[in-house]
Amino acid sequence: MTEPSYVDGTIKSYLDKLASAEPEPGGGSVAALVGALGAALVTMVTDLTLGNEKYADVQDAVTRIRADAEELRARLQELVTLDAVAYRAVAVAMKLPKDTDSQKAEREQTLQAALAGAAEVPLKVAEAAAEVARLSLPAAEKGNVNAVSDAGVAVVLADAAAQSAALNVKINLAWIRDEDFKREAWARVEAALAETARLRDVVLPLTYSKI
Repeated sequence: MTEPSYVDGTIKSYLDKLASAEPEPGGGSVAALVGALGAALVTMVTDLTLGNEKYADVQDAVTRIRADAEELRARLQELVTLDAVAYRAVAVAMKLPKDTDSQKAEREQTLQAALAGAAEVPLKVAEAAAEVARLSLPAAEKGNVNAVSDAGVAVVLADAAAQSAALNVKINLAWIRDEDFKREAWARVEAALAETARLRDVVLPLTYSKI
């Protein structure tokens, strides 16, 4: 990524920009950040489990969970900024001239491509969030019981990230003319939402039972 990443700044600077009248970052960026927070919590559970003799029999499994969580965190951290970049492309396309028929055609083509890109980013967020939710289950099952509440928070954040991302996919799809793209994208969103909801309903009761 060539431009500065939002995650390289302070939390306050991000929140200040988010709360401003600036068009970005917005809800899609926040969805990615929430998903990254969930992934980071899964990693924390694993770090509190690895090297602990009490959990010697699950060290290999927990090591794999940690590696997957860190890959997801890196992916979602990048999407925090990429969502803003995608939105910016839409804003630029909307400002293109439309005085002549050729300009109108060029503007529409550019705008449709930008909208597809703007929908694709939160779609990736939703699918990554579902993966975070999947990792929260073995984290709750195998991880240090003293950190099991963090596995529960992780699945709640994953579900919130998926729901938030879905809203941002939907608002972009409303402007897209390609019906096949819209159907496929929304089907992927619905699959991610169903998975995160299912896992939330499994992991939360498990978490509470261990506290």
